Amino acid sequence: MTRLLLFFLFVTFQVHANKSYFLYVAAESDDVVSLLKFDGSSIEEINRIEVGIMPTEIEGPHGITVDPSGDYWYLSLAHGSPFGSLVKYSTETNKPVSKTTLGLFPATMQVSTTTGFLYCVNFDLHGDMKPSTVSVVDPELMIEIKQITTGAMPHGSRLSPDGLFQYSVAMMSGELFEIDGISMEVNRKLNLEMMDHTHMNHSNMDHSSKVMMKHSSVKPTWVIPHPNNNYAYVAGNGSNEIIEVDLDSWKITERIKTGKGPYNVEITPNGDKLIITLKGEGSTAILDLNDKKIIKTIKNTTSVSHGIAISPDSKYAFISVEGIGGEPGIVDVIDLESLELVSSVKVGKQAGGIAFWKISD
Repeated sequence: MTRLLLFFLFVTFQVHANKSYFLYVAAESDDVVSLLKFDGSSIEEINRIEVGIMPTEIEGPHGITVDPSGDYWYLSLAHGSPFGSLVKYSTETNKPVSKTTLGLFPATMQVSTTTGFLYCVNFDLHGDMKPSTVSVVDPELMIEIKQITTGAMPHGSRLSPDGLFQYSVAMMSGELFEIDGISMEVNRKLNLEMMDHTHMNHSNMDHSSKVMMKHSSVKPTWVIPHPNNNYAYVAGNGSNEIIEVDLDSWKITERIKTGKGPYNVEITPNGDKLIITLKGEGSTAILDLNDKKIIKTIKNTTSVSHGIAISPDSKYAFISVEGIGGEPGIVDVIDLESLELVSSVKVGKQAGGIAFWKISD
């Protein structure tokens, strides 16, 4: 019996040890995307892909996502003449397949498993202080179908688990937006500055109102819906907090204080932990969603913590860290069971957008 148990444990260990995790990370100041492999103990760069089409200009690869099939990855190029663009790449060859023009400074995006459309916010970093848009793209034809007006400087965005709603936050107007993926209209908006809520139909929204044009003290930079219940969590970059929103009542239910400058947030697929990059202090915080308490803050390898990708088995968080000046960017790996930083790898300068691709045995 003892020998059988030892054999079983050995086989289990070998299966776990042989798993490899693959992900992509964009380097905004180098016009490169790195394909990374993590074998459970160390992470390495296995391919560095040059992106962009203007050799004399930095085009700023910012947002990156892998489609649900795993066959393609999509990259937003923030700079253009004058607009930014979206480029589709094959995961088999890591070569560009198609390209389309979006709005000013396109940023974060995701592909819906239900509608099949890609939703990308247009951050409009260098534009006037006015409402910007979310681009809806058919990723097969690579055609922009529509731009939906939301708030000033929309940044972090994510889809609901069923793929029917897109959520985004506008950094400068301090609002959370819900877009209906079928009608392609804004369903609701929520003023994150207040404890009460604002519920408006798209037809009666005044996008030139002073409320939308004010400079937010919260400066929300990211939103993530919970995978298992009807809540969403917003990073208040300016107010150093995580804001919990009940999506049924469309009300703020809790404000949880964090370290300096929470920037991106992601939730483990099992729904237990919220991972938070603290851009202002170069750290990553782990919040237990059952107790609503931060259980550990881990110092990253370099400064300016940015993006998060979590493995589908909820075991690891991969953190992109920008660095400063001419420093290389770094991707840190955090073990979400031991809550320790276990490996790091250097990538291109100003590592930002990061997306998980696949697990392979």
